[in-house]
Amino acid sequence: QVLLVESGGGLVQYGDSLRLSCAASGRTFSNINMAWFRQTPGKEREFVAAISWRNGGTYYADSVKGRFTISRDNAKNTVYLQMNSLKPEDTAVYYCAADPSSRAVPLPHLYVYDYWGQGTQVTVSS
Repeated sequence: QVLLVESGGGLVQYGDSLRLSCAASGRTFSNINMAWFRQTPGKEREFVAAISWRNGGTYYADSVKGRFTISRDNAKNTVYLQMNSLKPEDTAVYYCAADPSSRAVPLPHLYVYDYWGQGTQVTVSS
């Protein structure tokens, strides 16, 4: 079992930055692939970024590449999402997710993530 708690969301303006945090507890964090997804009303939850437990490799959706950075601190059992140059289309509820399968490469698919946080709202005004 993995418990995930996100924090750091809020209301910002176009071009601002924000850092989301996701604290994990319940099992060994260092061998879990972690990811961020986001969802807006009426749309499916979409992949944002993922980070490998194995080598720290990172993966991004095209829409956020170059603006967002995912990182992890295994000593603190925490994964982060640094979001720069925010746009109104980044407005969404952001969810942290954990894949405990220890697969070598994290995947951008909802179904591989067994554990989810409660979500944190990010709103970017124009």
